[in-house]
Amino acid sequence: MVDVLNDFIPPAASEQVATLLSHDNLAVKIKRERKTRHGDYRRLPNGKHQITINSNLNTYRFLITLIHEIAHFEAYQSYGKLIKPHGLEWKSVFQHLMLPFLRPEVFPNEVLPLLAAHFKNPKASSDSDPVLALKLKQYDPPNGKTFIFEVPEGTVFKLYNGKIFRKGPKRRTRFECTNLATGRLYVFNPNAEVELLNK
Repeated sequence: MVDVLNDFIPPAASEQVATLLSHDNLAVKIKRERKTRHGDYRRLPNGKHQITINSNLNTYRFLITLIHEIAHFEAYQSYGKLIKPHGLEWKSVFQHLMLPFLRPEVFPNEVLPLLAAHFKNPKASSDSDPVLALKLKQYDPPNGKTFIFEVPEGTVFKLYNGKIFRKGPKRRTRFECTNLATGRLYVFNPNAEVELLNK
């Protein structure tokens, strides 16, 4: 399995990842892009455990996502199934697992301080950290999309599902946007990726 993953992670992370995945009852599957998640973890009915990760992630985001999901597995093993998915137990395990990777052989120097800050209190998704998400996006191949926090108020944009919105004001941490077909208001994470339209 690790041989397959070597195509998706920084080379210097390979040995440590192999150690983390040396469980007979844990499998990792690479999936086509899913718009709503980078990866997931679940316990299968047969008692084994499975992690899935999107194939379209750049090597740094792929590694962060992989360790995020391994942390779910390790937290389950240590604390059982009654813990909160992204609660204190998971955060503690994620921090512990990620620490050996926070070095310049694995991540670019410009990313390391942002990761160190993020892992003081990791969130359910690195996408909810706008500064880190923007830096990681710089390592993606161009996709013609923009983060919503980068565009001016009043901008019209389209989502992956074809729905069209107009960006409104910021409401605490999220942006209020109007669905142009229905007039309904929705709030968007600052790091939602959108396709700009000329309207």
